[in-house]
Amino acid sequence: MPALETTLPLLLFWGGIGYLLGSVPFGMVITRAFGLGNLREIGSGNIGTTNVLRTGSKAAAAATLLLDGGKGAAAVLLARALAGEDAAQLAGLLAFLGHCFPVWLGFKGGKGVATFLGLMLALAWPVGIACCLTWLGVAVLRRISSLAALCAAVAAPVWCLLLGAPQAAVLSALLALVILWRHRENIARLRAGTEPKIGQK
Repeated sequence: MPALETTLPLLLFWGGIGYLLGSVPFGMVITRAFGLGNLREIGSGNIGTTNVLRTGSKAAAAATLLLDGGKGAAAVLLARALAGEDAAQLAGLLAFLGHCFPVWLGFKGGKGVATFLGLMLALAWPVGIACCLTWLGVAVLRRISSLAALCAAVAAPVWCLLLGAPQAAVLSALLALVILWRHRENIARLRAGTEPKIGQK
């Protein structure tokens, strides 16, 4: 964890900004804009990239991935530039929680993987790249998005320690725990051998 140097009011401010950025449901916005219908009524009903891909539009899925990752990165970079590293980590955490629990959707949001990857890239880019490569490697080998996400999340604290970013290890561990919790149904299906593969509706 970084040293606490930002005043409490500013920390609260940047936490709020992070939450508001994170809570923008880009998956739903993009599927509507592309004329693909209500994402809540498609596939798993989740608002993230994997479910957007189930609409059959790779362009919509790619846009969702970039925007969901971008909002996490934006929260970190803005808070770091205008406040400090402690505010950046708090803004990143709240952006992630905003995606998972958006006030606009009754606190029923996505699983946070793209936002997690985006904010990790902004916090410590070598760690972010390592997490992205972990996700990609598992996804290519096993073709299961949830398994790739779980492996990337669990590996994140280890990457932080190995790649010289120990100040981000605690935050990455907290994010990994939330991702594990949000994927508890996927974990049950993985154990049962019934988890769908990437692109499968």
